[in-house]
Amino acid sequence: MEYTEAWLKYRRLSLSRQQCEEKQYDSLISYAVRVDQGLKESPCFAVLISEFERGVKALLGERPHEVTDGSETLALAVDPAFGSKDAYCIDFTQKDGFGAITAHDVNGLLYGVFRLLQLVATEQTLAGQKWTCIPSNPLRMLNHWDNMDGTIERGYSGRSFFFADDQVLVGERTRAYARMVASVGINAVVINNVNVRSAATYLITDRYFDKVKALSEIFAEYGISLYLSLNFAAPMELGGLTLSDPLDPGVISWWKEKMAEVYAAVPKLGGFLVKADSEGRPGPFTYGRDHADGANMLARAVEPYGGRIIWRCFVYNCQQDWRDTKTDRARSGYDNFMPLDGRFLDNVILQIKNGPMDFQVREPVHPLFGGLTKTNQMLEVQIAQEYTGQQKHVCYLMPMFRQILDFKTYLPGHEDATVADIISTRALKNANGGIAAVANTGNDVNWTGHDFAAANLFGFGRLAFDTAADPESIAREWAQLTFAGSTKEAIDAIVDILMRSWPAYEKYTSPLGIGWMVNPNHHYGPNVEGYEFDRWGTYHRANWRGIGVDRTTKGTGYAAQYREPNASMYEHVETCPEELLLFFHFIPYDYRLKTGKTLIQHIYDTHFEGADDAAGFLETWKKLEGQIEDKEAYARVLERLTIQAASAIEWRDRINTYFYRRCGVPDEKGRKIYE
Repeated sequence: MEYTEAWLKYRRLSLSRQQCEEKQYDSLISYAVRVDQGLKESPCFAVLISEFERGVKALLGERPHEVTDGSETLALAVDPAFGSKDAYCIDFTQKDGFGAITAHDVNGLLYGVFRLLQLVATEQTLAGQKWTCIPSNPLRMLNHWDNMDGTIERGYSGRSFFFADDQVLVGERTRAYARMVASVGINAVVINNVNVRSAATYLITDRYFDKVKALSEIFAEYGISLYLSLNFAAPMELGGLTLSDPLDPGVISWWKEKMAEVYAAVPKLGGFLVKADSEGRPGPFTYGRDHADGANMLARAVEPYGGRIIWRCFVYNCQQDWRDTKTDRARSGYDNFMPLDGRFLDNVILQIKNGPMDFQVREPVHPLFGGLTKTNQMLEVQIAQEYTGQQKHVCYLMPMFRQILDFKTYLPGHEDATVADIISTRALKNANGGIAAVANTGNDVNWTGHDFAAANLFGFGRLAFDTAADPESIAREWAQLTFAGSTKEAIDAIVDILMRSWPAYEKYTSPLGIGWMVNPNHHYGPNVEGYEFDRWGTYHRANWRGIGVDRTTKGTGYAAQYREPNASMYEHVETCPEELLLFFHFIPYDYRLKTGKTLIQHIYDTHFEGADDAAGFLETWKKLEGQIEDKEAYARVLERLTIQAASAIEWRDRINTYFYRRCGVPDEKGRKIYE
């Protein structure tokens, strides 16, 4: 096999028959289907039955069989009156040894089957238990940045398994991928890079319709809608028009005809993701139009087919002079989109990055969440670890995502509303919403380069489905499924490494929210001034006195973009959360933090501590040799943790040396810092 089955290994349980009966696993052997005949013809139905039988056979050694005489011990049922779209309930509370999976629809029944199998695979007791699962978000999406030549922008796990040599790939791995992501509740996938160029522009033409349709049909079997990234300049590049003005009648007519053609060829297409007017991509600004003009024009074209337009809010002018201390890249999303609140059509969703910059290890939550009150919104996060170790370093991101989801926005009329409440549509009662992650898969044998990086793919699906889920519980479940057959000590150690990994990475890289101290372009490894004088506008402004960016009303004014009391909290040094102190304020090196340490001593200490943490991860893993059943996975993880430990030392020494040379203040503990 050219790839692992990740967390879907379904290793045979080493339980006695009595133990299986006590956990009520014996009730899985005979089942009845209570689904209308029409639903049995849906593409998802055959898959869910196959998955159920395959999983039970692998786990228990006996393939379940369907009965129709009332002797079943498990019922698989669809009841549209239960919950909402994709919802399911696993119920083993009846005392006669009977169990049931009841779902709102066939997709929900598939999710319920996957969840039941994972409960059994982790040896959870079914008897007397009930799990009711109603998804937190309507859209639970992965955005792939795959290029049609087979490369992946910000991809750290090999090459694309969707594209090669400007061709669309459809094969066994496509189905394995769909199965894997559906098992954690993903229901939408964008397969191509948001930066749409060259051959990718032609994905909406008959050059690729057959393969795109085949992909969409495989995805549909697993409850997944296929989306494409779209080139806003397509009327010029494909249609021979002289412009792409969204208010031009000829352009409007071209898109209307094009979408009729696309949906006739690929009727299961969910819609399109658009990046416009940012980092050199074409958009409505060229014609004096705004984002609402551009998004709504496309939304009208796809509306007859139930399509959605997902419009990214990552827009900014990258041509900034480093001498300009007032222009602030962090402001751009809010400045561009707040004046447009309420102007977007119901089938447009604004996709907003978790922070105002670019997936840094620590950023404040984007002020558009809580700012916008009349617009559909999606949260965009990144599991590809572009700035968090690029899947060479372990950096489990679910604790970060939970903090983002739990952030209180003070939305007017809903003062307790969190980001999770807004994107789920609960707070605004809007038509569409959800969460998307920039994906971290490639054609490497383990899908994600670093075996531990798969915890972010698994965890994102879990958290997207249930935003109240506990990151540590997610980590433990992933470890138990992925490293099935390993010792309890090994599973505990894996969970411990995962839960400590984000704080460790933050400690040995960039302090207190400053970010960006990476090499330009590829973004891996330390380069303190890599972007300091660069046109992209990401500066830390360190000098001999201190470090940080003044984003208060006396500086760039960014802090004022938040609702009160968040705006005042960030405005003042005394109330600003210290983990974001340097994002909002310029702080002298001798400033004392709440720990009593000076800022410079904090920088020294955290970088030494972070490097020690990385070294500790490696030593812990070495001690587990022989306790990890999958020897190849053990070796792969050992290699990555070795790389991380060495890289953490490089980060420690470069950052500490830089600041020592800046301020001349020695380390109070006398540790080695290079002059």
